[in-house]
Amino acid sequence: MTNLQVKIPTDTWVSATWDEYLQTIENPIYAKAKSYYYQGKFRIEMSPVSYNHAKDDILISTAINIFCSLKNIDSNGLGDCSYRKIGVREVQPDISYYIGDNANIFPVETSIIDLDRCPSPDLVIEIANTSLSDDKGEKRLIYEDLKVKEYWIIDVKNVDIIAFTMVDGGSKRITESQVLPGLVIDVLKEALQQSRSVSQNQVFASLISQFQES
Repeated sequence: MTNLQVKIPTDTWVSATWDEYLQTIENPIYAKAKSYYYQGKFRIEMSPVSYNHAKDDILISTAINIFCSLKNIDSNGLGDCSYRKIGVREVQPDISYYIGDNANIFPVETSIIDLDRCPSPDLVIEIANTSLSDDKGEKRLIYEDLKVKEYWIIDVKNVDIIAFTMVDGGSKRITESQVLPGLVIDVLKEALQQSRSVSQNQVFASLISQFQES
């Protein structure tokens, strides 16, 4: 990669040094984009404009917040936050959570979380509309290396949730959250499906009832 003045292709991995990556993402045309850097390559994703992508993002984060409130689980949710290990990797997941003892360890003014000084988030969630194959592949490898405890992919087109726990340097499919004990993935999947035909407040009312009973 020799000419960083040329617009970089988005939604694909491009070989580059760390400095070239930083120079690229500082370009104003990518101000609203998400970026990832891993093993000498970076990927830029422009902000999604899909109605269902935005709706699923709100639904899942709100559902988690409701669950944590009802179960008295300390949590701190972040949207589109940057996690950076300088010179090595950077990720900007759609949703991430610090849970339990880690819930309040960062000052409010932190803009980029330095992974050389701070732990990785406990839960990372990607909302996949056009990026599903990459979310299941390369990004999953990144989150394995970052040692996040749990990784979810929200499949917008198929109205599905693929959830993994990260163990022994790899990942394993799960049907119930390990970082949010008692939260069954199928309950959230049903909520997503329900949201395609009814309003969100009806979905949340149903979730509250189920969470209180569980």
